Amino acid sequence: MSTCVKNNGGTAPAGLERHPCFSGEAHNRFARIHLPVSPACNIQCRFCRRGFNKWEARPGVAASLVKPEDTPRIVERALRVCPELTVVGIAGPGDPLATDHALTALTLVHERFPDLILCLSTNGLNLAEKAEDIAVVGVKALTVTVNAVNSRILARICSYVRQDGLDLTGEEGARRLIAAQLAGIKTMVRPGVVVKINTVLIPGVNDAHIMEVARTVSGAGASMINVIPLIPQFEMARLRPPSLEELHKAQDDAAGCLPVFTHCRQCRADACGVPGTGKDYGLELYGRVAPTFSHG
Repeated sequence: MSTCVKNNGGTAPAGLERHPCFSGEAHNRFARIHLPVSPACNIQCRFCRRGFNKWEARPGVAASLVKPEDTPRIVERALRVCPELTVVGIAGPGDPLATDHALTALTLVHERFPDLILCLSTNGLNLAEKAEDIAVVGVKALTVTVNAVNSRILARICSYVRQDGLDLTGEEGARRLIAAQLAGIKTMVRPGVVVKINTVLIPGVNDAHIMEVARTVSGAGASMINVIPLIPQFEMARLRPPSLEELHKAQDDAAGCLPVFTHCRQCRADACGVPGTGKDYGLELYGRVAPTFSHG
């Protein structure tokens, strides 16, 4: 059994003291905006159901898809309605590195608002090959979703991985994804990008594997981990979410290897506001529902 030395961290990484998704103290003071510019994904997780609506409060959902060239105007409006805004992030509704939309949007935003912190959330499949572009854009905070580092376990969570025009299934696809994630994390930390790991806690699937995930990503250079409960849907609709006791145990397991972020709200891909207040300005910024989405 893998073990880790207890890590009593918890302070925000240097430079991210005003990032509410990397700092517990910032969570109730500073705001972030998610720009829903990413139309496609390159993997399919069995719990992920992406779409467009105005009522579901979960990842993978937005009211509309935004064009990259419109993002500076949206950020300008967001700063007016939410002056606490310090972070511009992209977390969907597809994967930000599956297309060029996210990096184009962040380039435009950074040119207009150079003082705002730029953030990306990705599954990591294309991370290593996009690392130089990410660093050039000015991204300072990166979240990589790593749900398992064992291909047998990950094959139960991810139904396919799309790479080089092929849909890879089973343990072959899982091995490719794990290797790409770890290589990408190692590549991104070299220029000083802070990497946080998101791990979805799935009872009966990866709940006994959390310490191994934390140990492995810590070895790759990740700075912190966020264990988030499963939202049962799609192919995992019949599974149950973890209990509060199970979540706390998984967080304790992870804390043996990495500082654990415990304030996550599992936000929509178009969220805007101070997370800890519960107030969201997303629907004021993104209006029309545009039900166009590519799963490829």
